[in-house]
Amino acid sequence: MNKTFLAILISALCASSISAQKTSNTKPIEFKVTDRVCQTIDGFGASDAWSMWQIGTWEDSLQTKVADWLFSNENDSQGNPKGIGLSIWRFNAGAGSATQGDSAQINRDTRTEYFCNQTGQRRFLKLAKERGVPVFLAFFNTPPVEMTINGLGTNTGRGGTFNLKDDCYDDFARYAADMIQTAEKEDNIHFDYICPVNEPDGHWNWQGPKQEGTPATNREVARIAREFDKEFVNRGITTKILVNESSDYRCMLGEYQAGWERGNEIQCFWNPDSTDTYVGNLKNIAKVMAGHSYWTNTPILKPGDKKYDTIGLYGYRKRIADAFKKVDAEFWMTELCIMGNDEEIHGGSPYDFGMDVALYVARTLHFDLTVANARSWQWWRAAGGNYKDGLIRMYSKGERVGARNGERHVNRVMTNMVRDSRLMWALGNYSRFVRPNAVRLDVEGTQNTDGVMVSAYKNVDGSTVIVAINYSKQEHSVNFAFNAKKATAYRTSDTDGETLKNIGEVNLRKAALMPRSITTFICK
Repeated sequence: MNKTFLAILISALCASSISAQKTSNTKPIEFKVTDRVCQTIDGFGASDAWSMWQIGTWEDSLQTKVADWLFSNENDSQGNPKGIGLSIWRFNAGAGSATQGDSAQINRDTRTEYFCNQTGQRRFLKLAKERGVPVFLAFFNTPPVEMTINGLGTNTGRGGTFNLKDDCYDDFARYAADMIQTAEKEDNIHFDYICPVNEPDGHWNWQGPKQEGTPATNREVARIAREFDKEFVNRGITTKILVNESSDYRCMLGEYQAGWERGNEIQCFWNPDSTDTYVGNLKNIAKVMAGHSYWTNTPILKPGDKKYDTIGLYGYRKRIADAFKKVDAEFWMTELCIMGNDEEIHGGSPYDFGMDVALYVARTLHFDLTVANARSWQWWRAAGGNYKDGLIRMYSKGERVGARNGERHVNRVMTNMVRDSRLMWALGNYSRFVRPNAVRLDVEGTQNTDGVMVSAYKNVDGSTVIVAINYSKQEHSVNFAFNAKKATAYRTSDTDGETLKNIGEVNLRKAALMPRSITTFICK
């Protein structure tokens, strides 16, 4: 062996050993997992919107792969999870805009069929149930098109009121009830929840056509909730009505861009003094209000900043938690994807399969759970295109198969393809191991948005789950002050094979957190 090369190798090995000793001798960061219960966790989920109507008609092998990734709670032969075990599946209820073709004034991929024609989506309802998903939630972006004021499933700049004919409120309730009963009878699917109005306060979508949607005032939302409740009670339907799904935390807390008629939603719907809009006395109402985490995950301020308690990643969520303490309702976070304000990861386009997006989203998830006290957390959609809104990237690849001489036309065979992402597996650190009816345990220790963030949960089977995010580029050693000394760990990182990899038994007194990783510890 070349002597110079040997000397270099020995020097490198010695340096590596010294570095390892420095890491091992560094005092671990301490977090104490207490027995103080914060909130119950109802589950983690994603929606089938704009994707499963396609994937649900693709090859069986691809449907199986996607369903296993999203819903499976099984392990492979190496003990690694096959999937992320979502416990809530959010179903985009159809309004019939697809039957209108281009006259719908909605992008083709975002139109929906009536429920009876939603073949692909209903296929995934069954695949989800087969793999043990316990909770199903249906949501409407718009009433059926024949009931809307403008005859469309999109608002087309018509103003800020509900796009529903005044004499069709009861018709809309009957349509929803029929859908629920048809799903029970034909698909053996029980919808646990249904939301009649999605993002009624979202000013961005009401100026022109793009996708299904309608604004609604708080009074209109309360009116449709009462109609749904009356119809469900009359039919003996047990599905709970979810009111409402706000597009922005700021509309839940006060007035924000959409006007007073669609602001202060927590107080409007859940304070009995708001007599025109109070829904807490309805028999079938869910004592849950949903909000979407868009636009409020920045700025990321540090404690001590004068605005830390009022805006940004921490401030908005602290205000959400405080507001819900004053009313008889709980909080769900039911939608998030990457938007233009997420500059740290370069906005929504193009798609990113790696840990940058995964960690960025995990940090928001952590604060929604630990500061806003969300009982449920749901990503926007399960699969998507070249934009950071899908857990899975779906696309069709064209293959050239021949062309005639002298002709410019080329025949192509389109191959459907899907690919998983670190974002999906990052969510799996929570959804796979923190099961419905778990409780979140308070964790004492400094939560560092640029470093280590820790949360803990106790499942009904007695197991304790600790999820640790290491946002930094350095390895950290952590001491979890907990009655168990050892745990089985699973890690998601950019390292090959570490999607949600079982890395075996670890010492909780000195657990290593790899750079830019999420690690889940299961203590039994």
